[in-house]
Amino acid sequence: MKQMPNRRISLDLPEIIKMYEDGMSTTEIAITGNVSSRRITQILKKNNVELRPRGHWKRKYHINEDYFKCWSPNMAYILGFFLADGVVSGEGQTVSFAQKEIEILEQIRHEMESNHPIGEYKNGVHFLNINSKIIKDDLMNIHGLTPNKSKTVEFPYVPEEYMRHFVRGYFDGDGSINYEKYVVTFVGGSKLFLSELMKVLEKQQLTPSLKDRKSHYRLFISGRKSIQTFSKWIYIDKSLYLKRKFNEFNKEKLSYNELKDRAIKLTKEAVLERRRIFLHLLKVNGCVKLTSEKIGISPYTYKTWLKKDRIFEQEFNSILNSKVFHKQNERE
Repeated sequence: MKQMPNRRISLDLPEIIKMYEDGMSTTEIAITGNVSSRRITQILKKNNVELRPRGHWKRKYHINEDYFKCWSPNMAYILGFFLADGVVSGEGQTVSFAQKEIEILEQIRHEMESNHPIGEYKNGVHFLNINSKIIKDDLMNIHGLTPNKSKTVEFPYVPEEYMRHFVRGYFDGDGSINYEKYVVTFVGGSKLFLSELMKVLEKQQLTPSLKDRKSHYRLFISGRKSIQTFSKWIYIDKSLYLKRKFNEFNKEKLSYNELKDRAIKLTKEAVLERRRIFLHLLKVNGCVKLTSEKIGISPYTYKTWLKKDRIFEQEFNSILNSKVFHKQNERE
C-alpha cells in the first residue's frame, strides 16, 4: 500500500500547541497549517499535549449558526466580504475569514455573536476560523459559495435594498482605492462574477471596465467624480466597513457638485480601451473619420497610435484591406 506524501506544514510546533491550548480544534489548526486534522493530532500526541474530548470545542465556542439565513445590511456586508476573503473548507465543517486589519474581523465576530479566537499567520494576516456545519451548508446551499470558489463563483442573489452593503463588503475584501489617480479597483478570479458586478455598477451611472490579467481579472472605476459617486452609494447607512478605505475617499476637498471626470481619461488602461473600441467601431462602420468622431479623437491621435503601437497598426491595416471595408466605401 502506497503512503500518502507528507505535505509541508506551514506552522511551527509552538504555534500548533498554542493554537490548541487557546481552544482551536485540530480541524481549524489543520486548515491554517494546510495539512490534515489527523496530522495535527499526531503532532500533539507526539509532543505529549493532552487532547480534549472529541467535540469539546462546541462547549467552548458559540456563534449564531442561522446568521446567513436572514438578510440584513450587515449580513450582506459579511457575505460580500467572505466572498472576497473567505474560504469554505473542502473536508471539515470550517469556514475562514482572513484580513490584515484585525478590527474588521473583531467586528464580524461580534456581529455573528461568536467568541471564536482570531489567530495570526506569520505574514501578519489575521484569520477567524468558524467551525459550524450549519453555516457552511448555508453558505454553499443558499448563497452558492463552494470550496475552491475563486475562479468559478457566480454573483449570488442579493436583494436590491442590500446590494450596496454587499458591494461594500466585497470592496473591503478584494478592492482598493487610489485617490491620487482617482481609480477604484476590484480584483477577482471569476470573470462571471465580475461581469455581473459591472452591471450592478452601471445601474449607478458608473462606467466600469473589466481587464483580463491571465491569472485574474481587474475591474476599474476611474474618474474624480466617478469614484465619489461609487463612495456615496456604498457608504449610505454604513455600519461595517474598513475605515482605512473610507478615509481615502474623504481626501476629496471639493464638493460633489464641483467634481468632474476628464472628458477623455488619460490612464494607460483607458487609452488601451479606446484603441480597442476604435478598432471595433472601424470594423462596424468602415469609416476612419466617422470612427474618430464617435469616440472623440482627432486624426492626429489615431495616427500617433499607428506610430507607437505595432499591434494596433497591424489590426488597423487589416481592417483597411478587408473586403468589408472596401464594400462599405463603395456604398458611400
